[in-house]
Order: sequence, then structure tokens, then C-alpha cells
Amino acid sequence: MQAIDKEFDIPVDMDEPEVELPLLAVRDTIVFPRMLTPLFVGRKRSILALEAAMAENNQIVVVTQKDPDIETPGEDELYTIGTEAIVGRMLKMPEGGTNILVQGSQRIELLEFTQFEPYPRVRVRRLQESDEKSLSAEALMRAVLALFEKCVQLDRNVPDDAYVAALNIDEPGWMADMIASVMDFDVEQRQQILSMVDPPTRLQQLSIMLAQELDVLELESQIQDRVQQEVDKGQREYFLREQMRVIQSELGEMDGQLSELNEVRQKLAEVVLPQEVREKAEKELARLSVMPLGAPEVGIIRSYLDWILELPWAEISEDNDDIGHVSNVLDSNHFGIPKAKERILEHIAVRQRAGDKMRSPILCFVGPPGTGKTSLGRSIADALGRKFIRVSLGGIRDEAEIRGHRRTYIGALPGRIIQNMRRAGTLNPVFMLDEVDKIGADFRGDPSAALLEALDPEQNNSFSDHYLELDYDLSKVLFITTANSLYPIPSPLQDRMEVIEFSGYIEEEKLEIAHQFIIPRQIEENGLEGIDIRIADKALQGIVREYTYEAGVRNLEREIGRIFRKITRRLAEGKAVPKLITRQSLVKYLGPPRFMESKLNDEDEVGIATGIAYTEAGGDVMPIEVALMPGKGDLTLTGQLGDVMQESIQAALSYTRSHAKDYNINKTTFEKFDIHLHIPEGAIPKDGPSAGITMATALISAFSNYKVRRNVAMTGEITLRGKVLPIGGLKEKILAAHRAGVNTVIVPHQNQKDMIDVPKKVQRDLNIVFADKMDEVLKTALIITEKKSTKRRSAASA
Repeated sequence: MQAIDKEFDIPVDMDEPEVELPLLAVRDTIVFPRMLTPLFVGRKRSILALEAAMAENNQIVVVTQKDPDIETPGEDELYTIGTEAIVGRMLKMPEGGTNILVQGSQRIELLEFTQFEPYPRVRVRRLQESDEKSLSAEALMRAVLALFEKCVQLDRNVPDDAYVAALNIDEPGWMADMIASVMDFDVEQRQQILSMVDPPTRLQQLSIMLAQELDVLELESQIQDRVQQEVDKGQREYFLREQMRVIQSELGEMDGQLSELNEVRQKLAEVVLPQEVREKAEKELARLSVMPLGAPEVGIIRSYLDWILELPWAEISEDNDDIGHVSNVLDSNHFGIPKAKERILEHIAVRQRAGDKMRSPILCFVGPPGTGKTSLGRSIADALGRKFIRVSLGGIRDEAEIRGHRRTYIGALPGRIIQNMRRAGTLNPVFMLDEVDKIGADFRGDPSAALLEALDPEQNNSFSDHYLELDYDLSKVLFITTANSLYPIPSPLQDRMEVIEFSGYIEEEKLEIAHQFIIPRQIEENGLEGIDIRIADKALQGIVREYTYEAGVRNLEREIGRIFRKITRRLAEGKAVPKLITRQSLVKYLGPPRFMESKLNDEDEVGIATGIAYTEAGGDVMPIEVALMPGKGDLTLTGQLGDVMQESIQAALSYTRSHAKDYNINKTTFEKFDIHLHIPEGAIPKDGPSAGITMATALISAFSNYKVRRNVAMTGEITLRGKVLPIGGLKEKILAAHRAGVNTVIVPHQNQKDMIDVPKKVQRDLNIVFADKMDEVLKTALIITEKKSTKRRSAASA
């Protein structure tokens, strides 16, 4: 037979018991027969199924998926009972997706999927339901109508005309479907109604669900009535609070609030607090106890009390004062770093004698990356038996990160210092403030200024956090800060810290660190315990020289880790692994060497001198090139040079011009040639006066045509009269020269006292020349021959 849908005026063939139709899977929606239902279609598969249905007489199968979060539901993720529907109006939305209006025709049962891509098609069986209206069905319809009438009266979400529509339906199944579609049931309850084909059974289940819903609505109505009788209609805020109180009274939650207050009182009585803190906590607790539960300040006060009760106010962990034990722990975890270890042992010795009268030091570890600053702080905590707390300050720009926010702000919290003291649980942890030189500042304040109080032994016994607004004792905390350079740290903050410098490692130290620490750790991390694998000393030396160029050992550990990872992979593939990694096999594991060529020149040349620079990553050699071109005496500088370095170049050029006669340079040459001074690696900014004698040597070599010895490096500031002034970072610079293969290093004579920090092995390998004047520098750096000087004089005179 052909049935004509009255709403959509579309012919629907109802004679076939089994049909194959496109499938539309929907979320959180149930489509009932005879009901008009709007749907939003957004998934590509669903849109294709909809287009196919529009091309096939507008018929489609609508089935609800069990889990709405599944993007592409399969057969097991769909309910087996759905609705055959007719697609009416379809409207494509500008932001994507399609709005459609469908009318359910009858229930169906999914039999099988006949197609999954590009859209799903299913074979379904139409479920016929009986139209007979027995006496029991008539009674059930009246009972359901009575319950539905009461629900409509109490539930504002159900329109009043829904009851009128249900009253005019004389079919039991249709009435059940209509009421289930308008009531606020969840998806599982509606699906349960949809799955019941027999109308009386469906009405019976619906009556149970309506009765349960009616109980909830009546209780809600009673609560609202009680609240309405107790409060004034004009006091809206008081009305809302009383409503919450009545609801909580019905649910039995008032006892929970009282128990929480009693729990806070008990904790406050048991914990040891300073008198001022106890008085503040008791005052806040008294305020909390008289506040209504819905008051905005309840949560703020409760959080504040939790912070006070959970912070350590008197808990102190016992230190391990055995100097021998601490020394053994530090030596077993770190190689070298004598100054830092010596300072910690001094601290323990003084603590043994002075006890609590001593103040904890504020240490600042300064050195290149990878030299063990952060890991040494953790080892110090282990050796002393203290809790270790690390806070990274890199990129912090808000003062509130240190001092916290005022409690007047929503979501306010204490600063990082107080937060981590809570985590530590003791008053005397080892507190590491990492990357203190990377702190920034903006309109929210300067975090480094907020650190002045915390890192001052004279003030930090009463540190004030904006959130607590109470004095907190930080005097027993062992603060350790780390930095790559002291230059960005403000002077007042530097003044409060005891600086301990971490210099770069020489080759022998790196090899020892690799043997003692890196190789065993990498073997363990790569799962090679029990495997007989060794790295030959020559291979380790090759890694240090040809695959890493650094002051620390971080890249050395990465390269060793790469070797062991490749070996682990070979084991996983069932291949044989070598027992000894030789230098010749490094290319197989690490690729071609990355630092084959030294940064020194291949031969002695004119106009190229080798300087030594100090960077945040340690020392490095810095070649300086000077080229002369016919011109008018103009000076061109390239290589991202800072203002101080440019002024140093001007001083070096002035010295060269004023002493031209001493080096057989015709003074007219300066007016006939343009000068181009370049420092390679132009993308890296460079500044500082310590390259003055290097630039003067390169200029004098270019003008006099004397070659500069390739194996000589130098550092020192120059004056207009040729005096060599002292510089900083001498140890790092000499280590860089040693690493680059330099034979001779020229340093200012006034830096001779700093040679005590340079390892003896390096001093034996290098020829250290101490110079007071530029003449002494040139005597060592230049190759002066009569033949070349004559040539320059003739060239100049020409």
C-alpha cells in the first residue's frame, strides 16, 4: 500500500517488511514515529547519507549511537532499534553542516550493514505495532494522561499545549511516543520507550517513569514553596541563599559543613603556629563559622586557612653534619667543582660549631650550560639529608610569581616561594632558583626586585607574601641560584649572593666524567645492563674533539647516548653488537665529524689575528680579519659588533696610526686605503673591550704586511698609548684556546694572579705570555722579517 505523509506530502511504501536505506547516526537524540524532529548534521558521512536519502524518495534510517563522543560509530556502537524517517526541509548553514527536519514513520530493527563507505547503508526490518484498543490499554492511557497533566503543571520546561495534544490522541502507541518525546528524560530512558513495540507495555513503562519524575517535581515544588514562605520577595540574594540552604537540608549536607568546620578547629588546635599566625587563623575561622554557606567569601577564607595549616611553621629536618659523609656524596656524584664543594663543607663545619646562630648562605652558581650547576644543588640536598626544591625562573615577568596575589583577587594564590615551602614541608630545604639571570620585567613589576627580600639573610626571617600577609621565616632555607652570566642580574641582587664560578671542563676532565658518570648512566637508561660494551679511550677522545665543542658535558652525553641507542636497536633486531667502540667506528654511529677543522687558520696570514672571547656558553676563539682596499681611509665594521667593541676598534686604529713609524708604515697609507674589519659568525652579537690587542694586531699586520702566527691567541684591552689592561673570564678563555689547539696565549700581565684557577695540565701544554704593552704582544704575534718590511715600504712609497 502507499501511505501519504500529511506533513511532508511524500509517498512512503509501507508494504515491504525489509528494506535497505541510508543510515543517519545521531547523538543524544531519539526520533519517535509520527514526531517532527529537527536535527543538525555535521559529519561528512552523515551528509552523504542524507544526500543519498534525498535522492531515494527521502527515506532514511535514524539510529542513536550509544557513546556520543565516538566520531565514526560502528555496528556495535549503535542501538539496534531506531526509526525510519522522512526527510522534509533541509537548510545548509554558512558555518558548515546542515539543519534538517525529519518525521518518524515507524520503528525499525537493524539487521545488517550493507555498506560502510562513503556513507553507511543498512538493511532493516519494519516493526509493526498493534492498533487494537483494549480495556487495559484504555486504562493505561487514562493513568498516563493523569500523571502527564500533573507533570505539565509542575515542570516549566514542558509547554501547556503538550497535554492538550496528548488528550486528542486516541492510539496508545502514538500517545506514549508523543509524551516520551516532550518529557525531559535522558537518552537511555527514551531509547527504552522506543525499543518497546507493544503499546500497552510501552504505556506501562512510561507510567513508571512519569511517576518517578512527578516525585522529583513535587519535592522541588515543596522546597520552593517553603523558601517562598520564609523570605521576602524583594530580597533576591537572600532568597537564593535560603533556597540553597533548604536544598542542602533536604539532601543532608548541612552536617558536612559543620563537620568541616570542626575538622579545621581540630587541626588548628593541634598544629604548632606562631602567636600572630594563630590569632589570624582563629579570627578567620570565626568569620567563616557565622557566614552562610553560599556567601562568596566562604571559599576564599577556607583556602586561606588551608594554606596556613599546611605550611611548615616549625618543622625542621635534621641535617647530616658528618663532613666525611657529605664529602663522599658530593665526590661520588660530581667530578671536579672544588670551590662549590669546599663552600658546602665549610658551611657544615661552621654549623657544627655555631649551631642555630649561623645564617644560611645565599649561593649563586655561575657558569656555562652543562657544567653541573643544577645537579650539584640536588646532590647537596641529598648529602645534607634535606628536601630539595627547584624553581625555574626563566621567562618570569610578573612580580606576583614571587610574592603572590592579594586575596581580593579571584583565584589568588601565594607566590612560588610559599607554594614550594608547602611542598617541602620543612623550614630548611635546599631551595634552588634556577636561571636567575633569565628573569624579565614588564608592567606587572620586576620579579628580581621581589627576590631581594627573600635572598637577604638580614630580612628573610620575616618574608611577606601578598596572599598570606603574615611574616614567614626563610632564614633557615639554603638558597642556591644558578646563572649562565652575572651581567643580566641587577647589582642589588648580586650583592646579596655569594658567587661561585663554574668554569668549563678540559679534555681530561671530560673523559673522566664520561667514565665515572655518563657511560654508566647511559648504559642503564638504554637497557644495556649485563651487556659487555666498552668505549675505547681514543673513541671518547674523538667524541670530545670531533663531535662536541662546548664548555660542559651535555652534548657529550647526547653523543654517547646516540651510540648506545643504536646498539640497543641492533640487539632488538637480533643482530650482533660490538664489545668495543673504537675511534674508527664513530663515523658509523655518529656520522661524519662535525668539528674536523680547527677554528685556527691553516697557515700564517696577513691581517688575521686570533682572539679569545668569553660567552655564556664558556670561552671561544674569535678570529678577527682586516682587509685593505684602495679608497679614502673609510672604516667598515661587520659582524654584529656592540658599542664597546666599536670603541675598542677606534682605539686600536688610533694606536696603529700613532705608531705607524715604529712598524714601517707610511702615514699616507691611511688616506689611500679603506679598512674593512670583520669578525666571522656575523649572526652572533659581540661586545666588550677584551679584543682590543687582537684588533690592533690584525690592523698593524694588514698595514705592515707582517704575517700573524696562526697558533697564537690573545686577549686584553688596549689603551691609546698601547698599554694592555686586564680582562675577565681568564680561565674560560685559556680553556677555549687549549680546546682549539693553540700553542701560545698572550694575556695581560695584571691577570697573572688569575692563573691560579687554570688547571696545571693546561698551563703545561700552553706557552702563556704576559704582556704589559702592545710591543710585547706584537713581538710574540707577528713574524717580522726585513724582506717583508722593505716590501711594505716600497709599496707604501709607490
